[in-house]
Amino acid sequence: MPDASFLDLLYDGASEAELDRALAVRCERAGDDGERALLRQQHGVALRLRERMSEQRRREAELGALYETAHDLIAIRDVDAILTAIVRRARRLLHADMAYLSLNDEAEGASYMKVTDGSVSAEFRNLRLPLGTGLLGLVAQTGAPYYTADYQHDQRFEHREYIDHAVNDEKIRAIVGVPLVVEGAVIGALLAGHRTVRPFPASEVTLLTSFAAHAAVALENARLFSATQAALAEVDDANRQMREHSRAVEVAAQAHDRLTDVLLHGGGVDQVATALAEVLEGEVWICDVDGAPVASAAQAARPAVDLAEPLGRALASGRSAEVGAGLFLAPALAGTEHLGTLLLRPRDGELGTAERRTLERGAVVTALILLFARSVSAAEDRVRGELLADLLSGREADPVWLRERVRRHRIDLESLTGVVVAQVRGGDRHRAAAAASRLAEELHGLAGEHEGHIVLLAAGADPLAAGRQLRSALEGLVEEATVGVARVPAGTTAELAQGWRRARSCAMTLQTLGRTGEVSDAAGLGLARLVLGDHGPAELGEYLRGTLGPLLDYDAARGTDLVGTVEAWFAAGGRAAQTAQALHVHPNTVAQRLDRVGALLGAGWREPSSALELQVALRLWRLTASADGSSAHS
Repeated sequence: MPDASFLDLLYDGASEAELDRALAVRCERAGDDGERALLRQQHGVALRLRERMSEQRRREAELGALYETAHDLIAIRDVDAILTAIVRRARRLLHADMAYLSLNDEAEGASYMKVTDGSVSAEFRNLRLPLGTGLLGLVAQTGAPYYTADYQHDQRFEHREYIDHAVNDEKIRAIVGVPLVVEGAVIGALLAGHRTVRPFPASEVTLLTSFAAHAAVALENARLFSATQAALAEVDDANRQMREHSRAVEVAAQAHDRLTDVLLHGGGVDQVATALAEVLEGEVWICDVDGAPVASAAQAARPAVDLAEPLGRALASGRSAEVGAGLFLAPALAGTEHLGTLLLRPRDGELGTAERRTLERGAVVTALILLFARSVSAAEDRVRGELLADLLSGREADPVWLRERVRRHRIDLESLTGVVVAQVRGGDRHRAAAAASRLAEELHGLAGEHEGHIVLLAAGADPLAAGRQLRSALEGLVEEATVGVARVPAGTTAELAQGWRRARSCAMTLQTLGRTGEVSDAAGLGLARLVLGDHGPAELGEYLRGTLGPLLDYDAARGTDLVGTVEAWFAAGGRAAQTAQALHVHPNTVAQRLDRVGALLGAGWREPSSALELQVALRLWRLTASADGSSAHS
């Protein structure tokens, strides 16, 4: 038995040098040559044990690596990953500077690098060797292992300049290579190299051969797995096509039934959008020719994408088109006329051929509905235009029949409080009239085109607000809209006819003043409407009431003379003392009266522009009062 101290050192992982030093120390302390001889014997046993233990650990590492490789092959999916692991493990166990695996290309008669580990040269990693050249080409051609301690000086191999250059670029000297064999055919080679000159023991060749066998199995398994997957894919593809065809037939039949039901029951584009969204399992928007949504079956707003290019393709082909980002469109066409556009975003972002045909069928149904709606709208516009003309003409008509016609349009004649007239320039008058009609429905009134103007009869407390709404509704449809407004007492066609003339006069005055695109009533124009507009006694009376009405009403109710005070104040040039003398009252009385005027007319009545309006109104009021001997206009 070797001395326990040597075993302790051995099991503690002592190196050969450390064992030698331990022997030297013990020999110095030994009492005689016999004891030193025994120590040397024990030292030799320890060295042999150490070598056997090192060999055992190496074998365990090799077996572990081979076991890991075999385990990897059980669940093989990525053959490149397996081959990379094999090459890396072979390099590590052989303590090689580099390892690489090549595959044969029978068509070109060459072997090319598939996997490398430890390579530093791009030229070497892309190397292709004709079979029979170099050590690699010889192994790949013959199917026998080869190794060399110094490749550059080994004349057993056919050297070529570009191969030797690549080997020198890697600074490889010693190389060992073994074949990759599948069913007796050589498909490539596995090699390891060192950047120093050295021999290769048989154990390293055997180990590399084991790794090559695993690599060959991996490649064959991958081939078989790929072939199996391809066969399964063909079966799955056939089944999928059958399922898709069956589903397509079902979807087409369901879509046909739903869309036919919409048509037969007089449904609109809302029902078309809902039916398509349910059948095609997605979100649907139906837009007009400008891309504005008119109906939808979706949670979100219409995607903000440019439809010009895909819509152009669809209009040219008459078919649906892919917009991108999982969005598809189909134009609703009547012949070559584009009536609208259907947008579909399928839930899964995909749309098969059958689903596209269904979307296109939905576009045809949409076109039919839009054409029918256009015909109905044209008829309604004609009837609405005739009613509007009768209401604004002032002609006597059968009141019972007139009210029945108004009732059919769900309008209360007594609720109409304003006439709004828009003088428009450019654009599409038909669409402008349609926009006015939509606004009229919101305002419980009536709208249409009359004598070249867009006219709106509105109900509500603020006709001016209705005028501003009409101008907003016409934006983008016409180049310019100038809007005049007139408030009317409700109840008769005569009052509506007068309101029509006053509102038109306001619009004409705005245009004459260069205030195109604005909205105003008579009060907003003041004297300018009398001077520039189409006016008469009614307009004059309205102007006087709008300017002097608060003063006339106050004087009539209280027996005061605020109107005379204002006249005297203007005549005196705004001087209170002279005004008091002219009226034979105290100056304080004049001041009190003027304060009352300010309370009734507003604080700015003395400003130049307001003062001018007042003076003109006072002069006209005196003239009309003198003409009929009364203050009829008060």
